[in-house]
Amino acid sequence: MRRISSGMNDTDVQSRLRIQEYKLNKANNQLGSQRRIQELRDDPIAAGHLVRYQSFAGRVKQFEENAQTLTERFTVREGYMNDSLQIMQRVRELAVQGAHGTYTKDDLQNMAGEVDQLLRQMIQNANAVDQDGNALFAGTNTKVTAFEVEMGNVEGSGVPMIQEVIYNGNVASNNVEVDEGQYLEVNNSGNRTFWADKQTLTSGRDTTNWVAQNDSLISVDGKEIQVSAGDNIYAVIAKINNSDAAVKASLDPITRGLHLQTTDARQLWLKDEEGSVLTDLGVISGTEQRPPYNYATGTRVSGGSMFDSVIALRNAMLKGDQEAIGSRVLGSLDSGLGNLVTRIAENGSSYERASLNVTRNSQTALNVTQMIATEGDLDFTKAVTDMKMMDYVHQASLSVAGKMYSSTLLNYMR
Repeated sequence: MRRISSGMNDTDVQSRLRIQEYKLNKANNQLGSQRRIQELRDDPIAAGHLVRYQSFAGRVKQFEENAQTLTERFTVREGYMNDSLQIMQRVRELAVQGAHGTYTKDDLQNMAGEVDQLLRQMIQNANAVDQDGNALFAGTNTKVTAFEVEMGNVEGSGVPMIQEVIYNGNVASNNVEVDEGQYLEVNNSGNRTFWADKQTLTSGRDTTNWVAQNDSLISVDGKEIQVSAGDNIYAVIAKINNSDAAVKASLDPITRGLHLQTTDARQLWLKDEEGSVLTDLGVISGTEQRPPYNYATGTRVSGGSMFDSVIALRNAMLKGDQEAIGSRVLGSLDSGLGNLVTRIAENGSSYERASLNVTRNSQTALNVTQMIATEGDLDFTKAVTDMKMMDYVHQASLSVAGKMYSSTLLNYMR
């Protein structure tokens, strides 16, 4: 029940005017921001959807940027890998020419000069960096020179030449998120890209009676493998073979030691993460020296890099050893060429996948933007019409109120 009094008209008019001013101000704010929802209470359900859509749009944008960065990096890497492939093809041509026996020793020594220069160019490619100064072929250890060169005297040459090329990076890979919960693995390990042969390792220690004394953790090719107390050599072999590592393990029938071989052309990467299993098995020398050059004394290792193959060709040419060129060296060069072609194909496949993610995320971003517009954007035509109507009502209200209070002090002075 409302109480009727002389002040009721004034109170009602003032209340209605305030409501009209609030609505008019809200309409002006909506037009100014072009947003329908100014506060959460304007439309709680739509506001909740809008917050989720905006969050998703930000993630999609980041996924697109991640994939775009990967495509650029894959493109740069492929350029250096293709150049290295051309170098290896030229090296193989020289090897074939030097192996068929028509060239003299002096001719082979002259050819060795070109092989040495090609070797230097290939090392330059392997040590390439991107626009940010990050090594392209050093795994995740991007702030180091991927391959170090050791110089020395070589038979048949009067000047120091490259004797050995040592890998400084690691075998770790990055998982880059390119979709919601979906990752693209990026592996930049140079000791896979520039490797020639499957590497094998055979421990010289008899492990028949070996038993793990404690729970331990070993790393094989960058994959962690848990070894439990009480495991014998056969259990360790089974765990390595059942892991994701690109390595097959067995027991050597002669030395009765652990035998490891990579499933494709790459360098073995072995490390004791916790405990000393690989050290006790006589595979590595301990944790003092970093992989991959931490093999134990007495361990037989075979299989080298493409640099080793080119160095072997150059040295055989300097010596005039045509037999070595036509057998062992040429076979290693062919293996290195095949591996490099495979790595280029893998890089191209990763590039295509990253490109597809760029395209899809770009389209998804457009769809999400449309959803955001549907929930939160203002219908401009309707908003202008509504504001004009409210302005008209407001002016009419002011006019009516002015007529209700038309009496002034002058009326009483007549």
